[in-house]
Amino acid sequence: METVIRKVQQGDASNLAYIQTESWKAAFTSILDAETLTKCTNIERATSMYQRLLDEKKGNGYLLTVDGKPHCIAYWDAARDSELVGKAELICIHSLPNNWHKGYGSMMMNRVLKDIKESGYSEVVLWVFRENLRARAFYEANGFALTDFSKPAFDTEEVLYSKKI
Repeated sequence: METVIRKVQQGDASNLAYIQTESWKAAFTSILDAETLTKCTNIERATSMYQRLLDEKKGNGYLLTVDGKPHCIAYWDAARDSELVGKAELICIHSLPNNWHKGYGSMMMNRVLKDIKESGYSEVVLWVFRENLRARAFYEANGFALTDFSKPAFDTEEVLYSKKI
């Protein structure tokens, strides 16, 4: 199988939105209530968000394809929280569930971490739902450590992970 990772570009919004919403549907059904999940996985809303990011050239987005088919996305930027100034933030990494546990997420993570380091950052953080044990195990396997920080999100809680690079 041929795997390619490239920066996002105009024309990618619908693929980015599809991967994110399908990933959320599979990963968060037991974490978010049905109404919140439906709202957050609205394909038109997600497509508009990604189109806005592309139009404004905001963030650093990546698309991984397997045999030419979009499968995994990731975005990072400078950390958004004021107490995390000077750190990079992995905003999202999503894969279509039919290819989970095949190494594509790790390939994407390696690419993103390399680019973050080359951009001059020495630390990267990410927020993840406390109850998202599958994602937390993935982040821990990739060298991220749980911090003492947490915050409310969507009637649940997110915890902060950090990694020195």
